[in-house]
Amino acid sequence: MMEAKSFQLFPDQASTIAGHVDALYAFLVLVSAFFSLLIAFLVVYLAVKYRHRPETGPPVPHESGGHGAGGMILEIVWTIIPLGISMIMFAWGVSIYFTESRPPADSMEIYVTGKQWMWKIQHMEGAREINELHIPINRDIKLTMTSEDVIHDFYVPAFRTKSDVLPGKYTTEWFKATKLGAYHIFCAEYCGTKHSGMIGTVYVMTEADYNKWLGEGSGEGSMAEQGQSLFNQLGCGNCHPSVVNNLNGRCPNLVGLFGSRVQLKDGSNVRADESYIRESVLYPQSKIVAGYDDIMPTFKGLISEDGMLKLISYIRSLGAPNGTVTTATPLPVETSASPRPSTHAVNGAAPPAGARGGAPTAPAAPQPRIQ
Repeated sequence: MMEAKSFQLFPDQASTIAGHVDALYAFLVLVSAFFSLLIAFLVVYLAVKYRHRPETGPPVPHESGGHGAGGMILEIVWTIIPLGISMIMFAWGVSIYFTESRPPADSMEIYVTGKQWMWKIQHMEGAREINELHIPINRDIKLTMTSEDVIHDFYVPAFRTKSDVLPGKYTTEWFKATKLGAYHIFCAEYCGTKHSGMIGTVYVMTEADYNKWLGEGSGEGSMAEQGQSLFNQLGCGNCHPSVVNNLNGRCPNLVGLFGSRVQLKDGSNVRADESYIRESVLYPQSKIVAGYDDIMPTFKGLISEDGMLKLISYIRSLGAPNGTVTTATPLPVETSASPRPSTHAVNGAAPPAGARGGAPTAPAAPQPRIQ
């Protein structure tokens, strides 16, 4: 349970980005307050100074019939100054946005799935949580998030970070906690009747305490190991080789795929990230890999969002990206009855037994994980 605190105008500053966000917010408030007071003062002052007096008679029009030099200078000044202040706000805000939208390459990765009305969290080591997130202090944490139903928003006020969690898409959010303690998680997007109850807690721990907490996990293995089990269970290895230099498969080799660029049949190329892998499993006809035909069925409705994240974790564990364009080489057709090559450099999974008219071969032996 989180301890009750006395009234606070602002939440704790518990991350590296929190101070920068608060500084920008303070600047916006001060500028707005200054100009609001200035305008209010001028309205009252000028209304009193130039009020109508019966003894003065009607106002006399300006003889030149136009603006003088003083009026021109005034207009330039009150145009340039607000423009300059606005550009400062814009540049400051953009710099913070770029920082918050680009997780460091060595960030600890955690998967988050939003569901009416809870947060399901999976650590790469295999630990799973609901409405709680345990993290070590002073570590860059990257959250890869998706939703099972409607739009949610993962918001941690103490970290000054928030990001929409979308169905059918992966979004990211990152932070580095700098203070030990427990901090609120809110859903900041109305998601249904129990939206207000979709809350949770981030527990920031020392590295030693976090490792101890991880050691008390479910014992089901890491996400990559669970993903490999699902990969074999669905018979994905029947078509997708997952061994270095093994081309004896109906579909491209998955080793080193994640993070690389894949050449497509239409001549374009795409980066093999989480979204591409998900699309390849659920909508295999959307992006056809060069040299392969469209023969893979969809797995939409057969794999949950949690299962998809495990498959992605397993594919990531098969190798690091090589940064080059991956062009899959199909096997030669031996006979007219031989099956044609598959579609994706990552068709994520092959159909269950019987979906292609034959029993799957025995799953390949587990391969060592490449960190």
